[in-house]
Amino acid sequence: MRSRRDFLWQSGGGLGGIALAALLGEELGRDIHAATGRVQSPHHPPKAKRVIQLFMAGAASHVDLFDYKPELIKRDGKPSDFGEKVETFQDGLGPWMKPVWEFKPFGKSGKPLSEVVADLGSVVDEISFVHNMQGKTGIHSQATYLQATGFQLPGFPGMGSWVSYGLGSLNQNLPTFVVLPDHRGFASNGPKNWDSAFLPGNHAGTVIYPGRETPIVDLFPDKRGTFVTSRSEVATRGVLNSLNHIHGKTRAEDHRLESRIKSYELAASMQVAAPEALDISKEPDHVLKLYGIERNSPTWSKEINVPEESDYFGRKCLAARRLVERGVRFVQIWSGNDNGFPRRNWDSHEDIRRDHGPLASGMAKGASGLILDLKQRGLLDDTIVLWTTEFGRMPSSQGGKGRDHNPHCFTNWLCGGGIKGGVTYGESDACGFKPLDRNNPTMVYDIHATVLHLLGINHEKLTYRSNGVDRRLTDVHGEIIQPLLA
Repeated sequence: MRSRRDFLWQSGGGLGGIALAALLGEELGRDIHAATGRVQSPHHPPKAKRVIQLFMAGAASHVDLFDYKPELIKRDGKPSDFGEKVETFQDGLGPWMKPVWEFKPFGKSGKPLSEVVADLGSVVDEISFVHNMQGKTGIHSQATYLQATGFQLPGFPGMGSWVSYGLGSLNQNLPTFVVLPDHRGFASNGPKNWDSAFLPGNHAGTVIYPGRETPIVDLFPDKRGTFVTSRSEVATRGVLNSLNHIHGKTRAEDHRLESRIKSYELAASMQVAAPEALDISKEPDHVLKLYGIERNSPTWSKEINVPEESDYFGRKCLAARRLVERGVRFVQIWSGNDNGFPRRNWDSHEDIRRDHGPLASGMAKGASGLILDLKQRGLLDDTIVLWTTEFGRMPSSQGGKGRDHNPHCFTNWLCGGGIKGGVTYGESDACGFKPLDRNNPTMVYDIHATVLHLLGINHEKLTYRSNGVDRRLTDVHGEIIQPLLA
């Protein structure tokens, strides 16, 4: 008796076989996942179905954006003294420096926000701020790994890969985990931040560049390949499928081939689904305005300025909304890259105002538009928006206008999907140097555990055995942050 996969492969192969597979979607999906990983039922009733993560690469300054410190205003210009020996990345122990921008309260919660992120004031009562985040290192690559994967070293799956592995897809025609990088280049570590590592390969992030002529690389044949016809492509896929099938029969325990087959099938489905999902041309003007997008405006300059940054980050946020409403589980948006000078990222050693200004304004406009749009569509109730960065910046100055790395304290914020709005959790000290309660900082493991909990996953039970160890996103750590839960 022939299996479903046998039947599909022997009935046209290629796009024809994939179209037929779509009709048998759920059954085929069970066959695929039985070989490539575990699609688990939630451990408990979930509050959220999906996540949009906003990652500020280079280390955003909490004391200039979200964590208001009047004490820094009082001490501005005076020699910094931390009462202990402090080692910084670039000896950034100059005089105390007050926040670069003015703060004022917003919303019913009265949460103080910097004027450069004032657009978030319209949604501040939806947000929970965590001000006592602490990292383990002041090195960008290691700190980025820690926030993205839960480990400081390469070789571990990204958070989106764990969610994909744990919950599976909501849409067989689009990836479960999508990554929208900065258009100027990758952040520290590049694709290793969203790699599936030891998890089956189909759980890796799929990179998409909204706004480019070719948003997804190699999804369609190159324009120069005029010899490729629809008929030849179907025939080629049919031959490959047959060979893969023969090869796979003798290697049932090796999930790599099955993952590759799954990726090819997904790519074929995406040829139809992805262009529609990324096409914002039919979005009404009032929605584009909400995100700070100018219709038909160019967004790929290497320069950095407020209007362009708002347009660019807004396009990624709008693409994220369109993707999650079509069933993508996890969307990761990156702001800032690891190349170039003057800074095109949040690593503001030289000049906070120059570097943070456009990035922060663009982020705030796009993120506020995203939250408002999700809310008006009824999607915010079961979509978590998570804002993070690899570490914070020092309350002392560097070179008069910049700030050095501060792994001891920084800010995350979350909203939607079971998160209590209008909350400020975990204070930092008077100057934002370290958590006020140094014995009880919030670590990335706690953020990860909380997000997984809201997705219906017990973070201690979502494991994958690799090299004799039952690995998990939270390693051997992690506590659910109960005060953040609605």
